[in-house]
Amino acid sequence: MTVRRQARPAHLADRASSKTAPSTTAPRAPRLGELLHDAREQKGVDLYRAERDTKIRVKYLEALERSDFTALPGAVYTKGFLRNYAIYLGLDPEAVLGQWKQEVGTTRLDATVVIPPRPLEAPRGGLTFTPGVVIAALLTFGVLAFAGYVAYQLLRFQQPPVLAVTSPAAAVSQIDAASTTLVGRSDPGATITITITGGQVFQQTAAADGSWSKVVPLAKGRNDFTIVATDPATSKDSAPQHVVITVPLPSPGPESPTLSVTSPTDGTAFQNGAIPVQGSTTASSVTVTAQYLGPTGASPSAQPSPRAPAMPAAKQIAVAADGSFSDSYRLAPGRWALTITATGLGDKTTTEQRTVSVAFTGVDLVIAVRNGSAWIKVWVDGQVVPGYLSGQTITAGKTLEFTGKTSVEVRTGNSGSTYFTLNGSSLGSLGGPGVPQTWLFQPPSPPQQTNDI
Repeated sequence: MTVRRQARPAHLADRASSKTAPSTTAPRAPRLGELLHDAREQKGVDLYRAERDTKIRVKYLEALERSDFTALPGAVYTKGFLRNYAIYLGLDPEAVLGQWKQEVGTTRLDATVVIPPRPLEAPRGGLTFTPGVVIAALLTFGVLAFAGYVAYQLLRFQQPPVLAVTSPAAAVSQIDAASTTLVGRSDPGATITITITGGQVFQQTAAADGSWSKVVPLAKGRNDFTIVATDPATSKDSAPQHVVITVPLPSPGPESPTLSVTSPTDGTAFQNGAIPVQGSTTASSVTVTAQYLGPTGASPSAQPSPRAPAMPAAKQIAVAADGSFSDSYRLAPGRWALTITATGLGDKTTTEQRTVSVAFTGVDLVIAVRNGSAWIKVWVDGQVVPGYLSGQTITAGKTLEFTGKTSVEVRTGNSGSTYFTLNGSSLGSLGGPGVPQTWLFQPPSPPQQTNDI
């Protein structure tokens, strides 16, 4: 039987020639093991790499390269190893098998059908995930996970819980409400304690995601909240968070106006009924009223009648831009309680009271022209008042006042429009409209009509 021999690589031939001394005899053909060894070195791999790629154990590869076929597990496995190894090294597998048979001196083919261990695949680089590698990776991962859990628990026991307040967004806020909701985040299951200034305490447990919220009441003014998170497992407290919420106070209403009365002073006695009312205020108006307290003792001669006088109407006095006010308020003889009232914004008022007495010693006559004009001529103590020698026409709404020691006499061209007040007592009009009359006022006698012009 003729055995085909594969052409020997040039570099192997060179190495063989270099090892063999020149001789007249033919050079020795390399054994199969040397052929396999040289092919592997030419491929540039070691036995361990060849083991990984061919799945043939190193001891069997070493036996093949030593041509020690007795160390192999039988002819069937030897042929399978040689075929796969030849393919891996780039040699002709049939030539390799033929040389093996020649070296072992066997020409009989094994009747057993040889099934190679597994067809070789092209060598793959990188990591091969065998079941052993996977199990080792899982065990390593489990150990690392357990170590991480233990480290986390140790760190947790050393660190206090985290705490953050997310609403209100600012540490100092202003809210006009009776209550608000505090919102934040902490460790899951942490106990959130909220303390309000004054000692009121609220508690809430953080949810599984660490969120928490609590509705708290608000009082008018400043509300101080101190918030602390406590880990129930370690009893460690977080750093406290402080929140200040201010609720606006009700706006105060307008203040009462100021009032300062300079006249009259309390207890002043006046000899006529024109009481001066003066002072200053921050109000927009001042009103004067009077209450009769009784006579001033013995009825003075200037009082026309002993009966109580009529109550004078309230009088409103205008306030100047600088806050001052000044006017007169007429009173009949007797003792009076004056009430001066200043009224400001929101109808806020301030009052002052004065007690005065009025006792006329002469004649005080006030003439008011109403409902039309009237021609007037006046005599005081028998003498014509300057400016009234020929009389004057007084328009409606005007008021005149004349005082004398014994008498005042008035000539009017329109009695119905001329109204008299004698020593604080109102006499009204003494005649009809358009009727000319002359009246003499000489207390204690009642008014007397004369014909003097």
